[in-house]
Amino acid sequence: MHGTDKRSGDLFSCVDLETRVRMDHPLRTIREMTNTALAALSGDFAALYSGMGRPSVPPEKLLRAMLLQVFYSIRSERQLMERLDFDLLFRWFVGLGVDDPAWDHSTFSKNRDRLLEGDIAAKFLAAVLVQPRIKRLLSSEHFSVDGTLIEEWASMKSFRPKAAEDGGGAAVLSFRCIETLKAAQKEALQSSRLASVGQLAAGIAHEINTPIQYVGDNLRFFDASIGSIDKACHAMRDALAEGGASPELLAKVEAVLQEADVPYLMEELPAAVRQSLDGVEHVAKIVRSMKEFSYPGSTAKVTTDINRALESTLTVTTNEWKHSVRIEKDFSPDLPHILCLPADINQVLLNLIVNAPQSLEGRGEMGVIRISTR
Repeated sequence: MHGTDKRSGDLFSCVDLETRVRMDHPLRTIREMTNTALAALSGDFAALYSGMGRPSVPPEKLLRAMLLQVFYSIRSERQLMERLDFDLLFRWFVGLGVDDPAWDHSTFSKNRDRLLEGDIAAKFLAAVLVQPRIKRLLSSEHFSVDGTLIEEWASMKSFRPKAAEDGGGAAVLSFRCIETLKAAQKEALQSSRLASVGQLAAGIAHEINTPIQYVGDNLRFFDASIGSIDKACHAMRDALAEGGASPELLAKVEAVLQEADVPYLMEELPAAVRQSLDGVEHVAKIVRSMKEFSYPGSTAKVTTDINRALESTLTVTTNEWKHSVRIEKDFSPDLPHILCLPADINQVLLNLIVNAPQSLEGRGEMGVIRISTR
């Protein structure tokens, strides 16, 4: 049977707000805790209000309405009163009957300010915190609730430090688990640090590159000079022998050279310089690769050498794969440059190269990764 779209105009209503709110609604638990805390403040309420004059808005209902404004992120008192006028859930939580009129927003604001000036809000939270059943909801660090009103009402300026003789830190009520939030904050902090390092990497690489070039040039000069000195020593020996020098003079010259370890130095210094040059060249390669890899990304596509991008990525990620895999490269020297975003390509190559060794962990043997651009 098709129901009629008829608007009810009954004069009387038998709506029971208690039955309209489902039994597992989270506001039921919060309302029970709130009423327990409000009952403990009856003496403070009596001291705050005069015994004469027109009755004001009950402070208990004001505090419940303030909680709803925070829970549902209602931006203004005017919107809160509009919501309270038609929302049966709000009326049930605050304590208004179905037929009770909602307050004017200005009346609500004035009465709320009286509570705040009398420190009732702080006492209310303190009364909530002493309830044993909500200790699992407490955090000694911080809390976060969606919505800007919490940030404004519970800003750092509103916190009051406890006296030293109290011997304890402050406790804050949180209506949700904050473990996920804390983990996300740590991850965001780490990402921010890595981003800062990435922004500085190109500049650091540039600063390191110049002194590395100085060291390399000086080592090459030493390498050439050692060869010249070695030739000069041999030429001096030959000249003395051919010039008819006495055996005593030749023996004395040879003794001086032996005492200064000249033969040993002429043999070992070239090898030491070559090893130093190899090390400097390796450092210079890492610096160049880091400079290219961390260069700020461009919003425009540019021609990119994929072979060079792979070499740079392999260099900066060496520590990630050198202990578990061996890299076999087969790069085509004729590979054409492609039009792309270099920073994005570098990031893709980095992820592939770092993830590949991780997939081989636990095998107990060196793996092999082959990279080909043919």
